[in-house]
Amino acid sequence: MNLLSSTYVFSFFTLLSRVLGYLRDILIAIFLGASIFADAFFVAFRLPNTFRRLFAEGTFNAAFIPSYVSEKTKSQKRGKKFADESLSILILILFFIVLLVEIFTPYLVYLIAPGFLENTEKFNLAIEFTRITFPFLLFVSISSFFSGILNSNNKFAAAAAAPIILNVILILSLLTSYFFGLNFAKQLSYGVTLAGIIQLIFLIFVTKKYYRPSIEFKTKLSSKVKFFFKKLLPSILSSGVMQINILVGTIIASFEASAVSYLYYADRIYQINLAIAGIAVGTVSLPVLSKAFKQKNFLKISNIQSRSIELSLLLSIPASLGLIIASKEIVNALFGYGSFTIENINMTASALKYFGYGIPAFALIKILSNFFFARNNTKTPFYISTLIVLLNILISITFFNKVGFIIIPIATSISAWVGVIAYVYLLNEKNFLLLKNYLPRNILKIILSTVFMSFLLIFALDHYADYLDYNYKYKSVYLLIIVGFVGSIYLVSCYLTGILKTKNFKTN
Repeated sequence: MNLLSSTYVFSFFTLLSRVLGYLRDILIAIFLGASIFADAFFVAFRLPNTFRRLFAEGTFNAAFIPSYVSEKTKSQKRGKKFADESLSILILILFFIVLLVEIFTPYLVYLIAPGFLENTEKFNLAIEFTRITFPFLLFVSISSFFSGILNSNNKFAAAAAAPIILNVILILSLLTSYFFGLNFAKQLSYGVTLAGIIQLIFLIFVTKKYYRPSIEFKTKLSSKVKFFFKKLLPSILSSGVMQINILVGTIIASFEASAVSYLYYADRIYQINLAIAGIAVGTVSLPVLSKAFKQKNFLKISNIQSRSIELSLLLSIPASLGLIIASKEIVNALFGYGSFTIENINMTASALKYFGYGIPAFALIKILSNFFFARNNTKTPFYISTLIVLLNILISITFFNKVGFIIIPIATSISAWVGVIAYVYLLNEKNFLLLKNYLPRNILKIILSTVFMSFLLIFALDHYADYLDYNYKYKSVYLLIIVGFVGSIYLVSCYLTGILKTKNFKTN
């Protein structure tokens, strides 16, 4: 297997999904702007979507893949038995969670957005939309199970492509609402659940070559399945620290008008970079790393660890500086239309800029946590993630009244870097960090190539400032050209310095 080519496949479909997500959010920005309907929908969508990211973006796989690979290595029959039992109990748990949420929705909305209580209409809309969207959790979480089966077989395309369905359905919902004069936010909510059903059907069909489920609810579970579910909750909390921080940010931001929407739009942009730099690399490296640990092949483990970190930084460092330097131009070009005003752009750009500082940290957290997960250790990442979340909450609450909602992305980035330091320290203490000598040298090359790219970006933004103005019709085209040009120069620079070559990232 080749980390670079597998990451490319995963990233391609993830990027396609995020581009469609961007088109979806453009339409939401045009039709809803930062209105109470937008705030209500974003809160209603936040919880099931947070669970989608928790399950679909490596969290479920972090617990499932090492156990599944271990059983499958022994025999195909044992692998299928483990998968069947895990799926059965997962369906049961998810069904009761959805049922409870549907009953106690008002309390849940209050927990997520306590600031909405001051506006009765907004609060009631959020309750209505949450009840419509929440069944999505059931379908998307089961979908992540089938994605884990595919990833265990080193098949990443279908799992990465599945979220495209959500964005297509939501775009169709918005267009249908526009042409038939329907309630945009309500139709979006129905679209979320419908997309979850279609996505699940798609993944079941694709996975049938490798696994055909046999659902059977048992009162007695095998020790392997018990062990898997015992480590699943810590895995969810540790791998999903980014999503938990976003959820915490939404709760705090609900006390400031339109802040939920500003954070949502900023989140949409930097999540594209995080998905490629952290989630993609982490997802494709975990199965092969788990297998290497099972075989006790420490030379291979060292190679995978080193290349995973290198590839993650190769993608995240330029993304980070790009968002910091061009945050306003990016938000303006992507969302500066219709109801989305210049003030909305400035506020969203400020949030995006500070989120940008944390991209390499969150990408590294995804990679470094795998070094524990592959050893079936979910407790240590859980403790580190708890530290990250508590620090994020402490900073956000302490400075929210003085600084406003902008403290949320600042706190998110600071806590992420503290998490990286904690991971490196503990991995080094346990002698789990088996890195190659070439890694520091290659990281320096990445930094130098990024600095060169940044100077070109600053020059291009200044030279084409008039074409990136709020009122210019084709600003997004010019931004795309600029990003494409400086990105190509960066990749060429990395290739010429010898760090971007396919043969370097073979896991054998």
